[in-house]
Amino acid sequence: MEQSGRDSWRQGRKWAALVLALGLICGKASGQIRYSISEEINEGTAVGNIAKDLGIDPNILKTRGFRIVSGSTEPPFQVNQNDGILYVNRKIDREEICQRTSACLINLKTVLESPLEIHYVAVEVLDVNDHSPSFPENNKRLEISESTLPGTRFQLHAALDADGGVNSVQQYKLSPNNHFRLEVKDRGKDGKVPILQLQSPLDREASSAHKLLLTALDGGKPPKSGTMEIFIDVLDVNDNAPVFTKDDYSAEINENSPIGTVVIQVNATDMDEGLNGDVSYSFGNVNNKVHELFDVDPSTGEITVRGQLDYEEDDSYEIDIRASDSGSVPLRTEKSVTVKIKDINDNAPVIEVTSLSNTISEDSRPGTTVALISITDLDSGVNGKVISFVKGDVPFTLTPSIQDNMYAVVTKSQLDRENKSNYDVTVVAKDAGEPALISEKILRVVVSDVNDNSPKFSMSRYNFYVTENNPPAVSLFSLSASDYDDGDNAVISYHILKVAGYENKVTSYLNINSENGDILALKSFDFETLKTFQFQVVASDSGTPSLSSNVTVNVFILDQNDNAPVILYPVSSNGSAEGVEEIPRNVNAGHLVTKVRAYDADIGYNGWLLFSLQEVTDHSLFALDRYTGQIRTLRSFTETDEAEHKLLILVKDNGNVSLSATATVIVKLVEPKEAFAASDVKSAAKDDEENNVTFYLMITLGSVSVLFLISIIVLIAMQCSKTTDYTSKYLQETNYDGTLCHSIQYRSGDKRYMLVGPRMSIGSTIVPGSNANTLVLPDRRRTSAEVRFI
Repeated sequence: MEQSGRDSWRQGRKWAALVLALGLICGKASGQIRYSISEEINEGTAVGNIAKDLGIDPNILKTRGFRIVSGSTEPPFQVNQNDGILYVNRKIDREEICQRTSACLINLKTVLESPLEIHYVAVEVLDVNDHSPSFPENNKRLEISESTLPGTRFQLHAALDADGGVNSVQQYKLSPNNHFRLEVKDRGKDGKVPILQLQSPLDREASSAHKLLLTALDGGKPPKSGTMEIFIDVLDVNDNAPVFTKDDYSAEINENSPIGTVVIQVNATDMDEGLNGDVSYSFGNVNNKVHELFDVDPSTGEITVRGQLDYEEDDSYEIDIRASDSGSVPLRTEKSVTVKIKDINDNAPVIEVTSLSNTISEDSRPGTTVALISITDLDSGVNGKVISFVKGDVPFTLTPSIQDNMYAVVTKSQLDRENKSNYDVTVVAKDAGEPALISEKILRVVVSDVNDNSPKFSMSRYNFYVTENNPPAVSLFSLSASDYDDGDNAVISYHILKVAGYENKVTSYLNINSENGDILALKSFDFETLKTFQFQVVASDSGTPSLSSNVTVNVFILDQNDNAPVILYPVSSNGSAEGVEEIPRNVNAGHLVTKVRAYDADIGYNGWLLFSLQEVTDHSLFALDRYTGQIRTLRSFTETDEAEHKLLILVKDNGNVSLSATATVIVKLVEPKEAFAASDVKSAAKDDEENNVTFYLMITLGSVSVLFLISIIVLIAMQCSKTTDYTSKYLQETNYDGTLCHSIQYRSGDKRYMLVGPRMSIGSTIVPGSNANTLVLPDRRRTSAEVRFI
């Protein structure tokens, strides 16, 4: 750039010298001096010698005030008053001073005073190609619709060049392209104007923008140039419909997916731009069900779940999606989207009872059908496969039917209503899904009764104890039976079994309540006549046919003190209890005078007799053994003792209400000889009397013994039939020592009782409340059931 400036300056000086020479010649000829200089020469460059060219003496220039008259602005030239040479005062830009004129002249007016002289000097500024062409703007943006027809022209701004003449803009060039060419129009003083002409149609979708470079060249040598970039934006026309990016769209989604779940996203593109390429999505021709279940985002094309998806209702949907642009006349494209619903295990098996027999007889055979059920699962595949069974330990099972999904609930073993009268049969259905869903159905099955159980008594044998002299028509005891059956089959009635023989005669005095089993006696029992008897009670149910069972009842009559003692000796000829005893006067103390004998038909304490002296003439002479009834002397007789003594003997039993009898014994004292004679006579009479008494006593004892023996045999037989360890409850023990006494042992509960006669066993215990007539004996044996009634 500096080299170019120096070259220009040298060239300017040559031009200045030439112009100065010409000016001098011309000044002389015309009187006006004219110089020529090149623009942009350096400051201080000499333009010419005005004084010399005007013929003015240089010595007077200063005195006469030689100067250039200028305006307010700084003059581009300055004259030297010493030598009259015109110098460049500042750099001169022709384009600044003259702008567009073809010849650029600067007229100067010089003045000399005293006298005043005015001389005119013209300085022509010659153009130098120091400016490059430039466009008003560095780049130009054009918007051309892609529908613009070929041949259309677009005028561009001309480039400007401050230089003039051949240094101004002479031509334009356009960068190579396929769509545009350049035309240049010459407008004279306005210069050459470039015009852009469309040669071939534009396609925004192929190329939405084009970039061109326009170059302006001046005529300098070398030429200078200026450029401008042209950006052409191809404006879109809605000539392209949206196009989906895929040929096929399909998706799978689980049923029961939450609302808002994205199913699939469709995508369509439009090669247009702006609103013409703005694609929105919507449903095409779809039914109302699709609208209820799905939604599509207009902006993104996402298809989302809107409603409840149910595989069992529909397993797939064909959804038409429409893609539309936003052009003034929208273009549309439709695409079908296939949505398949995947089954999940969301349906539990359904158990439906189609037929049910609530009641089944307990004698039904295994395999009897109780109910028919259907089991279905709305799911498919593995989720719809169902395993069913009966839960729990019940006598029922599930068998498949010939029809699909049908099952029969049948019995698998024998039923027993008495063991269990009803069942809650739980049918379980479980599918094979993951996780598995389970359904249960409870069937209430009642087992109806069949009369298959006989009544059963609470005991295998009943033993009852009844006190004699019981009041007639009063309940003595009661027995009961139960029946495990139900309803009429469990309604029990009682009756006494009639058998031939003596037992039938006894039981004819008994009556039983057929409803509750209470037994009452139609008459009173007498222990002395009947001590025990046995009968059987039959319990029958009301079923059809009726079932029955019987039980043996043993009745033991307990004694009461209802018999007064009977004096057996002494007995007079008239039957009164009186007797006379003669003894020698010389007997010693302890002599047996006589023995009072008595009998009581009762047993135990009721038959245990005690003797006592109620009246006696002399208490010092006689003594009475209270247990044996023996009368003995206490001392020897003296001469002062009376010859006759009367003894009143009281005999009483030990019953609660004691009964008694009296006997009178008259003791006569005789001399020994008389005693021996009388003894012989008396011995004979006494032998006869004693023989009679012995005879009656033997009959009585025999009768009692036979009765006890029968009772013992019956008891032994009864107990032996029940257990080998059982012994008779009645153990007869007869002690006869002047008094007929009885001893009977029996049990009640855990205690063993003994009714005793005159003598008690050592170590026996008197039970409180027994009135000293009942002893408790230790015993290890027990019986099934014994009841004592008093």
